[in-house]
Amino acid sequence: MKKLTRTSLSIAFSMMLFSPSFLHAEDEKMVESIMKLRADVETLYTKIDENKENYKTQMTSLAMQIADSEAQINRMNTSIKLADVELQKTQMEIADRSNASVELRPLLESAFTMLEAGIREGLPFMVQERLAALEKIKTDLAENLITEERALALLWASYDDSIRLTSEIGLFKQRVTIDGRDVLAHVAKIGTVMLFFQTLDNRVGYVTKERDRYTYKTVQDPNQKKSILVLFDALRKQIRTGYFSIPNALLVTGGS
Repeated sequence: MKKLTRTSLSIAFSMMLFSPSFLHAEDEKMVESIMKLRADVETLYTKIDENKENYKTQMTSLAMQIADSEAQINRMNTSIKLADVELQKTQMEIADRSNASVELRPLLESAFTMLEAGIREGLPFMVQERLAALEKIKTDLAENLITEERALALLWASYDDSIRLTSEIGLFKQRVTIDGRDVLAHVAKIGTVMLFFQTLDNRVGYVTKERDRYTYKTVQDPNQKKSILVLFDALRKQIRTGYFSIPNALLVTGGS
């Protein structure tokens, strides 16, 4: 009796597998699977096309940024060359006057005036400290604590520092004015064309020039804030070369 029952079940199952209804169900599953695969492929092609467009847009933007940066660098190089020419002229004038035993005081006063104007009109970097250093030289000279030759040497060093600032990249600390208040902040100086800041309460931004006045602009955009923080982190790690994506904070300065 058991043998007959098992044989009957086996025959019934075999008939079910090869029945038209069972084969039809398998065909439907296969069709559904193929349709799903085709949909997945179409989605992948769409994403690939979108990524290609995004890549082209990014490359175009980067090319424009590179061209703009190269133009700024060329202008900086031109400014440095002009400054070198002026320095050579000043050197020759000093040499001529020294050989003729002419008093240096009028020349010093003129040089003080020019350098002070350059500091006030240039990038707002350590302005008060740099002006105070010049004032100290002037005071010592007026009180005859130093000779004219010594004052000239100190003033010459100040001019050298001003030229050095045009190519120096570094992280410093100074007071900045935000919303009418002076606060202590870290500043990232990129030559004399860009100055970024980060306050102790993590507000970040950069210096911008409106007409003849410099202002400290706080950045609110999350991506821009992140890019500035990345720059500060790199400078803290002594990384001064490489590619950085930062907000456009280029300045055209007329001073040192």
